[in-house]
Amino acid sequence: MISFEGLRLEEGQPIYQQIVLHVKRGVVSGAIADGDELPSRRILSAVLGVNPNTVQKACRALEEEGLITSHAGARSFAVVTSETVERCRAELVRGGAESWARAARGLGLGLDEALELIREVWDCSKEGEEP
Repeated sequence: MISFEGLRLEEGQPIYQQIVLHVKRGVVSGAIADGDELPSRRILSAVLGVNPNTVQKACRALEEEGLITSHAGARSFAVVTSETVERCRAELVRGGAESWARAARGLGLGLDEALELIREVWDCSKEGEEP
């Protein structure tokens, strides 16, 4: 069963998108494997304390992206392939990079300065150090 206990909902982003991102992160990290079952929509809405329609919207989005399969009145299961893992990884990294780039630009960093900062953080992360 896919766990949503670690999902902490935050202000500023639609809840259904946060649920979708939680599943994508689980797919990329290996915490969610092919065939893992999702909690029912009713149970998930109770666990997260959100409207069942919000959970339904998240599940529709996950189905459209091919990350889960559902049947009317039946359970929903994760669909994880090497292609979905790579697609989710690319989306997550790109989204993080876009957010970081907007923030860096908003703080007045130029491209060269931003790239140098990335190199510094990258090198420290390989060595397990703090930048």
